[in-house]
Amino acid sequence: QVQLVESGGGLVQAGGSLRLSCAASGRTFSSRARGWFRQAPGKAREFVAAINWSGGNTYYADSVKGRFTISRDNAKNLVSLQMNSLKPEDTAVYYCAADSRAMRVVVPVTEEEYEYWGQGTQVTVSS
Repeated sequence: QVQLVESGGGLVQAGGSLRLSCAASGRTFSSRARGWFRQAPGKAREFVAAINWSGGNTYYADSVKGRFTISRDNAKNLVSLQMNSLKPEDTAVYYCAADSRAMRVVVPVTEEEYEYWGQGTQVTVSS
């Protein structure tokens, strides 16, 4: 059974930092891009960041560019999201995902391009 499990969410003050991790089990995703999405209350899920299968290419939503950093450790089947300078508008449930295709050239940024999803972890940023 394939599982993606997020961890590291919590409550933090504005300006603070959190590091989210997503551990995969049941199969290896070393040849697939990994992504992070988020969903705030009353809003649609949105793209946050993605990293290609080798880790050599990343892409960020404009709203988090310069503040968030995505990384991966293929040996551990792990992807992480370092979030700095957090703002109240970053409050959301954060989901990790794994690409539906292997070794994609262009980093996927839409939900439809991802096949596997975690259950989400809550991030709350207080003002």
